[in-house]
Amino acid sequence: MEKQIIITLGREFGSAGHEIGEKLAERLGISFYDRKMLDELAEKYKVDQGLIEKYDEKIKKPFFSRTVRGMSNSLEDLVFEMQSNFIKEKANTGESFILVGRCGEMLLGDREGHMSIFVLGDKEEKINRIVELYSLSRDDAYEKMRRHDKKRKAYHNSRCEGKWGDSRTYDLCVNSSRLGVEGTVDFLIDYINRRIAGLK
Repeated sequence: MEKQIIITLGREFGSAGHEIGEKLAERLGISFYDRKMLDELAEKYKVDQGLIEKYDEKIKKPFFSRTVRGMSNSLEDLVFEMQSNFIKEKANTGESFILVGRCGEMLLGDREGHMSIFVLGDKEEKINRIVELYSLSRDDAYEKMRRHDKKRKAYHNSRCEGKWGDSRTYDLCVNSSRLGVEGTVDFLIDYINRRIAGLK
């Protein structure tokens, strides 16, 4: 791909956003970064991977942390800073990639080839998917969905100016329940190609 494109992908739990992101990366022939990038992050900074995973996308606890002269002793802040630097360094190489979560639209929003997408879904469709993926009862699936989305929203909103899931935060919001996974991928490929064609 001649022009660098960076797609940051937010998603509701159960919306198939992660699967859609993987399929987009495969179709476009670009890298895909999600939680697996923590392995590379731990290797780069010589930090225990378990520690990074523990504080990945977590809100810092104000009563247990303090900031002095711009320096924080919060492990949540430290992991966020390491991730942010890692993501920006990836972008600076000129590599094209898709990044799931991690406040990507805030970190990379000033890049010319950046596109921000949010994937949502209908409640019943999401519950059905979670039941199937995790072998849960419908009640447990709903609670898992509610819990994950609550954490994602709280983390995102604690770090970013734009609100999680608010259409004004993203270039495009798409309901995957309307077209299904493959149909949503096809739709997004058309959108992405049109955006690429408009790059200088």
